[in-house]
Amino acid sequence: MASYADVLQYLSSLDYPAEKDDVVREAEREGAPPDVLRALRALPPVDYANGTEVARSAGIEAAPEIDASQRAAQARDKQHQRVSQHLRGI
Repeated sequence: MASYADVLQYLSSLDYPAEKDDVVREAEREGAPPDVLRALRALPPVDYANGTEVARSAGIEAAPEIDASQRAAQARDKQHQRVSQHLRGI
């Protein structure tokens, strides 16, 4: 599976904003491996402002060392305050 760093590495010299075809072409020119190319070819056909947008649209997480169950646990443990509750302490 392609990593966040892999995607950014093969797109480092791309000028943004860039269309999907430009993104794929740049990765091919830079010699990206098949898993990176596969992820980029599956992108929606829109303009991308930067490499981070490309990686997010490709479904690649910035912090892959945290798995889905750990992310879910973090979301459950995080206390969500409503605005009114927050303002009561001020």
